[in-house]
Amino acid sequence: MTIDERKVSGSSTNSVIQNLILENREKLSISGALDVLSFDDQIVILETELGLLTVKGENLRINKLSLDTGEVIVDGEIYNLGYSEKDIEKKSGGGILGKIFR
Repeated sequence: MTIDERKVSGSSTNSVIQNLILENREKLSISGALDVLSFDDQIVILETELGLLTVKGENLRINKLSLDTGEVIVDGEIYNLGYSEKDIEKKSGGGILGKIFR
């Protein structure tokens, strides 16, 4: 199944386009960001149009944040990117931190 087929068969993400551009595992440019839920030098949690995005690494810092345009740039040593559903808290009744440290 191609990416386009998954997008069509997807669901509520009909015409949402989100870009993640990772340059040399040091600079991550994100479009489609709605909110920054949590951040420190090892983890950044963003609410995006396609779900929650967790960025893990070391010496992380938010270089650019423009929620008006949905753009976020994260600098640092990036080790891991992961998506989870937007309504993960509602499904299980737990908080976001409980999901991260489980």
